[in-house]
Parts: sequence; structure tokens; C-alpha cells
Amino acid sequence: MRKAKQFLAVGYTMCGIVGYTGNINAISQVIKGLYALEYRGSDSAGIAYFAESGKASPMLSVKKAVGKIRSVEALFQKEPNLLAYTAIGHTRWATHGAPTVENAHPHGTAQVQIVHNGIIENNASIKVQLLGEGYTFKSETDTEVAALLLDKLYKEEKDPLATLSRAISVFEGSYALGVVFADRAGEIYAIRKESPLVIGRGEKGNFMASDITAFLSETNRYQRLEVGEIARITADTVSFFDTHLAPVEKEILTAEWGVFSSDKGGFEHFMRKEIHEEPECVVKTVSSRVKDGMPDFSGESIDFSRLVCAKHLYLVGCGTAMHAALYGAYVIQKVARLFSHVEIASEFRYADPVLGKDDAVIVVSQSGETADTLGALRLAKEKGAYTVAMVNTVGSSIAEEADDVIYTWAGPEISVASTKAYTVQTALFALLSLELAKHTASIGENEMRAAVDKLLNELPRDLQYLIEREEELLPMAKLLSRSHSAFYIGRGVDALIAMEGALKLKEISYIHAESYAAGELKHGAMSLITAETPVVAVCTALTLKGKMLSNCKEVAARSAPVVAILPSDPEGEFAPITEHLFLLHKEKDSIFAPILTSTVLQLLAYHTARLLGCDIDQPRNLAKSVTVE
Repeated sequence: MRKAKQFLAVGYTMCGIVGYTGNINAISQVIKGLYALEYRGSDSAGIAYFAESGKASPMLSVKKAVGKIRSVEALFQKEPNLLAYTAIGHTRWATHGAPTVENAHPHGTAQVQIVHNGIIENNASIKVQLLGEGYTFKSETDTEVAALLLDKLYKEEKDPLATLSRAISVFEGSYALGVVFADRAGEIYAIRKESPLVIGRGEKGNFMASDITAFLSETNRYQRLEVGEIARITADTVSFFDTHLAPVEKEILTAEWGVFSSDKGGFEHFMRKEIHEEPECVVKTVSSRVKDGMPDFSGESIDFSRLVCAKHLYLVGCGTAMHAALYGAYVIQKVARLFSHVEIASEFRYADPVLGKDDAVIVVSQSGETADTLGALRLAKEKGAYTVAMVNTVGSSIAEEADDVIYTWAGPEISVASTKAYTVQTALFALLSLELAKHTASIGENEMRAAVDKLLNELPRDLQYLIEREEELLPMAKLLSRSHSAFYIGRGVDALIAMEGALKLKEISYIHAESYAAGELKHGAMSLITAETPVVAVCTALTLKGKMLSNCKEVAARSAPVVAILPSDPEGEFAPITEHLFLLHKEKDSIFAPILTSTVLQLLAYHTARLLGCDIDQPRNLAKSVTVE
């Protein structure tokens, strides 16, 4: 079992930071990096850079603007001959202070400029101290407080490393800072506590960023900055120091995906590209955990005895990850005959859950940085429970702090609305249920081998087949695009899949969508069913097909247009009562059919939003890595 690190649970700002110093134009490198990080959210952006004058020393300057990255890029396009070899940049998603130029990063003085992801929790007391010493503030942000403290400390220390060492001892909370000093052209400094920060090692210079995707176009070689460490980055060297300024040696790692994974690859949107990647991602994730036709999680060192024998087994996540956990609980119960509780991470933390050393918690997060999920993990560890993380991002906070970790290997997911990460999470839960079944002896070996074969070979083929039929969903998408509200219904596991389908539609099309267990409609929600309210009916559980048919007839009788997604309709029972019918063409009841349906619902949401002209990859008010409570 891995030794997990212990940190204070706090909230974060959701931002992206990137820095470059080298022998090519730093401004273009930073702008490219900011575009790669725009999925983290962007309502303002800015860059601090050392402008080359040709005669005097490079001058530290700042440009920032409200809006998307293109807004700050436009400022630099007005000066096409501007050249800089060192720069730091920031894309902001406002949590402290409105999106204004004054609140946009970088923040600082003529002497120091910083970009920041995170929160300085004791910013109020620091601000009072600085006001007493004559400092004035232009913004509403905690970041400016941090910048002005660095200005004060640098005046006293005259040395960047000593300044940052002192700052680490003062700052409380979680943060990742990129720092430049006016008299240190060619150098970028970085410190972090909890908020992610990586250093990219390139042939034409070196990078600092909150995410590897920011510099993948230049290099896939990187190093992780650990909590309390300081990095000094120049064009040719990267040096690391601990809080006491002792040198630290670090291994150079290699990202397993290349830049092709973080560009659109000819697709109009990242979301559609990422849906099309699902079959390949499922194969990659599942095949690495199958040996001789049987599930094999030996590479993760998971203590399955603690999962199987847990007094309480919790599956915890937020949003789409929580929906994946719902499927996980279903399939674990169905296959391994183990009961688990699914909890929303933001509620789990404050519900005083029954937790102890005999319990186990599996936390699910694509980014591995989700604040509420991270808080739930820390609560579980505090109570002595065994913790397992299911995450996509290597080296993320959740991965580092959990007792053990299972990586989903989905590769970079850029679109804010999660698709391939969800599909891989559900496929991984299916395989995990089979591994647990080995320990509970709930199914025989032949049945298990058949299930593994379906998961590894049949599921990816079926996903590919359905993705190739996405144009059949266009009439359904047109129907939804003309509506202000929609219902998604299902029974059993399909009710759980309906929840994720409704969320996808809400996220990217801005159409109100509500999911309901189909049998519950008549207990209140039926009053909302009208001719203007489409109903998307999901039915993969063939044993409940008759019940779902009855529910569809109920809403059709209220003039609601019905869209049905089901394996087949050989007797033609659904066709007369539906506006549109999408058949999976799978005759047999399968525990994996819900995964297929989820992909269909993802494509339905995508095409609906596309017809409406929405900003699909970056929907309003949302950010990819939700690192605020």
C-alpha cells in the first residue's frame, strides 16, 4: 500500500498558468499554452513578459484583457514586432472578484509579477499588514495580496530563492505560483502547495504550467514540483530546492500521450473527437488489466480483501464522475453481489458519514483535483478508512493522497463536458466488479471469461458501430433543439444512465433537462408533461421493457413527443408511440449495454448543442477542473 500524503482541505480558484523561457518567442509559446489550458475556464487572461529592446536590459511588462484568450492575443497582434524570450501567462475563471482587467492576472509591481492558481487563505491578515506599511491595492483578488507580499520580501532579501522560502512559511492555503522578478530576466520561479504544477523540459527552452497539455506541442518530458518546493527555470536549466533551499534532484518523466491527443485532429470540437476516441480508450484501459482472459489488477496493488470485507463501501464523486459511480455500484452489486453506497462528494463531507477502519471509499475524479472529492478523500483517511482513487491524471492530488490508485488511461480530455472519461470509468468499474467477483466467488470462471471477452473485445466494437451511426441522431437532436425543457427517463440501471444523459444536454445546450425513474413520473412530475416537453426514454434492461413501454405510453398519451433508445424492437411495440427510435441492435440483456447508451446520449447532446450554435467545448459558467468548493 502506498504511503499517502496529508494536506489541509481547502478551496481553489480554477485557473490555468503557463510560463516559458528559452530561445524562441516566449509570447507565442505562452499564448499557445493558454489556449491549451482554456478548457479550465476563461473569463480573463494576461501575460507578463520581458520585452527585448535591443539596447537596454529586457523590460518587465504586462498585458491583460477580459474575455477569452483571443482577447489578450489581440493586444499582442497590435505589436507584431514585439519580442520576448521569457513570459508567464494566466487564464482565469473568476471566483474571487468579478472578471475585470484589474482582477485579471498577472498581478504585481514594477519589481515582481505573479500568476496564481489556488487560494491564499490568510490573505485578509496579510493585506491588513501590507496596508499598514503603505501598500495600496487595485484588485479584489487574493493573488494581488500574495504579489505585494513578495514585493515586500524581495526588497528585504534581494534574492528570489530566499524571498520565496519566506513566502512559503507565510502563505496558508493551496496555491501554485509562477513568479518573475524585473531584475532577473530569463528566469522563472515557481512554488506550490496542493494546486498542480509541472515543469516541461524542452529542446528550445523550458516551461512551467498547471497542466502538461500546455506544453505538449513542444515536449512530453516533464518534472513534478512537490509541495513546499521551489523551482528556478532558465532557458537551459531547471533547479529544484526544498523549503530550506537545499537542492533537490528530480527524475525527468515522459507523458504517455503526445500533442495529437490534445488537438482537435480534424474534428470541429474536442467533445466530438473525444467521443470518437472512446473505443480505443476502453481497449487501452481494460487490456492493461486482463491476463489470460481474466481480470488482473496486480499492477495497482489494490487491497481487494479490504474492499470485499468492508463494513461500508462508499463510491464518491461529483457530477459525471458521481454518475459513473452510480453505474459502478450497480455493476458491483449485480456481478460481485456487494452492496455499496454512492455519495455526492460535496454532501458526503458534511453528512457525518459512518466511517472507520473497517470501511472503504473509492473516490472518482477525471482531473484528480476536484476539491469536494479531495475533501471527501481526506475525511475518509482521517477516519481510518481504506481509500482508492479512480482518476485519469497521473500525479494529481487525489492520486497522490489515496492509499491506492487505479488510473483510467483515457488520455487528455479537453472538452469541459466529460465523455470519454465517463465511458472509461464505467468500463473500468465493470472490470473491477469482475475482479471483486473472483474474491466473492459470485460467478464461475467460464462466465467471467465470457464477460471479460465482451468487455475487452465486443464493447469497443459496439461503441465504434454506434459512433459511426451518429447521423441517425440528427432528427432527435432537431426535436430537442426546439424545446426549452426535456425529460430523460429509465428504469433500473437505465434511470442512472438517464441522469448522465440529462446532465450532458444541460451542460452544453443550456436546455433544461430532468432525469426521472420512469415509474416515479406519475407521482408528481407528470404534471409537467406536455406537447412541448420531449421525453427521452432509455431502455436497455430487457426484463423491464414492458414496464418502460407502459411508461412511454403514459407520456405519449399526454402528447409528449417520445424519443426511445433501446436494444431492439422486433415486435414493433415502441415505434407507434415514438417520434424517433434509435436501436442499439443488441438482442441480449447485457450489463454493458448501459455504457453503449451513454455514448449515444453524449452524441445526442452534442448534435443538439451544435444545432443551437453553442460553445460546446467551453460552455458558459463551467470549468473543466472544478477546484473550488
